[in-house]
Amino acid sequence: MNIPVIYEDEWLLIADKPSGLLTVPTPKNEKRTLTSILNLYPCHRLDRETSGLIIYAKNKHIQQKVMDEFRARRVKKTYLAFVRGLPHREEGEIKNRIEGLSAQTRYKVIEKRKDFAILEVNPLTGRTNQIRIHLKQIGHPILGETKYAFRRDFKIRVKRLMLHACRLEFRHPATGKVLRLAGALPDGLREFLNSHV
Repeated sequence: MNIPVIYEDEWLLIADKPSGLLTVPTPKNEKRTLTSILNLYPCHRLDRETSGLIIYAKNKHIQQKVMDEFRARRVKKTYLAFVRGLPHREEGEIKNRIEGLSAQTRYKVIEKRKDFAILEVNPLTGRTNQIRIHLKQIGHPILGETKYAFRRDFKIRVKRLMLHACRLEFRHPATGKVLRLAGALPDGLREFLNSHV
């Protein structure tokens, strides 16, 4: 499988994960995951349905250092989410707890189209499925959502979850340099935009 590599050096590899591929195996112990393909150490995860940038370390020491940065909330993650409906507020912050744990998500409306909007989303905490849960809670589930909303209720039909991790900003664990990385919009999302002008 051809996995796009956005950045690579002797310590790190930043891959652009396609939608539909697990980062690591679930308890079902799937053989084919992004981690098994790359054979490196994942520093965080993306949902199976979410595409986008993900950091891998080339040794356990570097993995630990990057994971510490995530825990300290010093990694800035930016997502694009195509959501159902048009939010009234141009930007906002969602602070609803998830499974009893504090969770915080900021969003900004980038563009409004017929029946859907494109949001830039920054999760400030890293709860499982945080963006998907929070956007559903404010009445704007992500297009293609099947876990937290019924896909059949959506006017717009899509083949995948329309959530993409588009940018990462963090301090390099070995060099101390700040890395600002961005990936291209996946073909599926670009084709959807072109067909819903």
